Amino acid sequence: MSGDSARPEYGETWVYESIIGALPGIRLPTWAAMAIQLLIFEVAIVALSWYYEVWSAAIAGTVVVFVATIGSAEMLRISTLIRRIDVPPTYRALLFASNVEVVLSVLAYIALLTHLFVFDPQVSSMPLLDRLFGSEPPVLVVYLTLLILWDVSYRIGTGWWASVTGLWRSARYRFDPETARVFMRADLEIWGFGVLQLVLVPFVLDQPVLLAALVGHVIAVTAVTAVSVGLLRYRSRTAGVSQS
Repeated sequence: MSGDSARPEYGETWVYESIIGALPGIRLPTWAAMAIQLLIFEVAIVALSWYYEVWSAAIAGTVVVFVATIGSAEMLRISTLIRRIDVPPTYRALLFASNVEVVLSVLAYIALLTHLFVFDPQVSSMPLLDRLFGSEPPVLVVYLTLLILWDVSYRIGTGWWASVTGLWRSARYRFDPETARVFMRADLEIWGFGVLQLVLVPFVLDQPVLLAALVGHVIAVTAVTAVSVGLLRYRSRTAGVSQS
């Protein structure tokens, strides 16, 4: 498949890719787009932490931005891998055009906000937000925090949807060994991003609900990926035997 044919088209992209592609007159290599994303958020974090003297939140914010940036890179890497090969139209539509990843991301984001602003203050003597920003957090700091949390929630939702559709694809279709290897690499990229999210664990060690959700999410992605890769290996091997 040529580079032009692999270029994403509207209706066959994740929402994140559609937004990037819609920016007029802007064509950046992946590494540059990721660097700009990281730089903008990091400058905002440092500037607001310095101005409002909330340095306790700067490290946590930096780690979350790092995870979101890696998530952006992984989204583009995975989509590039999958578009290099011929894939079943139903799988392509489910993965890119269904926008289910947005629904999962919204649900995760709302659950996170509910925990931070309602549940945690009711059960904890020192809520997480109070510990990071004080009892009267600055408006701009809260705005940036919510934006960053949405950014990482969207990447996590996309990773989860990619892993679920990957399992469905591996169970539903049979591929030749070469195609199966590409899908296995894409699945392992998704799993790697899930494991990367464990760097957030130190910041939620005293938050049992968030800790359980984070670790449970990584375990689930690991299990789904293992089954998907196992199916790809087995079914591609039997396909090769049947063709010989």
